[in-house]
Amino acid sequence: MAWRFLLTKTLKQVLNPNPNPNPSKPFLTSPFSTSFLVTKTPKKFKKKRTKKESPRTKLVNSEPNRIPHFEHIVERDAFLRFVTKSKDFLSKQPEHVLRLDDAGKLHRELGFPRGRKVARSIERHPLLFQAYRHTDGKMWFGFAELMEDLLDEERAVADSMEADRVTTVRKLLMMSANKRIPLSKIYHCRSVFGIPEDFRDRVEKYPNYFRVVVEGDGKRVLELVNWDPLLAVSALEREFVVDEDRAKRAFKFPVKHGKDLDLDEDDTRKLNLLNTLPLVSPYSDGSRLDVWTLEAEKYRVGVLHELLNLTLEKRASIHHIVEFKEEFSLTKHTYQMLLKQPRTFYLAGTEMNWVVFLKGAYDENGVLKHKDPQVVFNEKLYKFAQMREMEPGFAIEKK
Repeated sequence: MAWRFLLTKTLKQVLNPNPNPNPSKPFLTSPFSTSFLVTKTPKKFKKKRTKKESPRTKLVNSEPNRIPHFEHIVERDAFLRFVTKSKDFLSKQPEHVLRLDDAGKLHRELGFPRGRKVARSIERHPLLFQAYRHTDGKMWFGFAELMEDLLDEERAVADSMEADRVTTVRKLLMMSANKRIPLSKIYHCRSVFGIPEDFRDRVEKYPNYFRVVVEGDGKRVLELVNWDPLLAVSALEREFVVDEDRAKRAFKFPVKHGKDLDLDEDDTRKLNLLNTLPLVSPYSDGSRLDVWTLEAEKYRVGVLHELLNLTLEKRASIHHIVEFKEEFSLTKHTYQMLLKQPRTFYLAGTEMNWVVFLKGAYDENGVLKHKDPQVVFNEKLYKFAQMREMEPGFAIEKK
């Protein structure tokens, strides 16, 4: 009997070499290969997850409300960022040159995209920049001869406009809360106002207007010496004298009321005008106003209007405005405040990186009505930056 038991057990092992250790759960295997079967949903059939718009990417204005010529100016500035930033940075270097290996690490200072090769940006502007191999065997880059001539021209413009720039700085100080602004802040925003690179040395020529004070932490602060009542008149106040109706329409501060007053359009405008006028002078002390009052908001709107009037191109980015937040008693709600005044201001770009324009300073084609000599020079520089080779009719007047 024992040999029959052993023979039966042996036959079972031969016929079924891998018995199921758990008889309660049947085998799910198959004698056929299933490797050819698709077990995952292919990418092309997957639902694409839409990314949520963030303030970094969300445009301020939707397509129907966008003003193309203002948006184009913002796009142009982004395209030419390498030209403007490299011009400023290289002009402060010995011999106006920089080793290419070192330049590749300075994407923020030179204005080219992070992770990209600086050589690609240099090649886009062959009339202004050039790369060459130095005697040390290393690659360097610097200004082309044309750019050196342009720098001489720009210095001549700065010298001729020095009196106007002094007036601009005086008005900025007169608008500030304590009639003082750190020199570093003015220097950071110098290109917006056309202030030259060496303005910190030039202010010493005007002791009747300015005084430089060094604070305990080493910070150098520019202080106003004399108040000039003739300068304490805003552009909006001058416009009010010339065209009263236009000045009245510049801003709108709606009257808040709980019930529908059933007023026609003309009566509503007159009622809102009670709130709009009188405006608060930007040369008054806004730091003493209660932050959330209508008077304080009128003051902040007036300050930004005057600030934009002092700029070369009647526009400024969020970075320039935030720089003077403490001095001009601005709040973190500046963006929302500007959006409420579409008659006067236009905001371009994205919600996090916006630029505000003074609409009245431009014509219907987006061209400045009055161009500062520095603006004329900048436009010439931008023209050369977009050229691959010199075109007939373009010349630099050497001083």
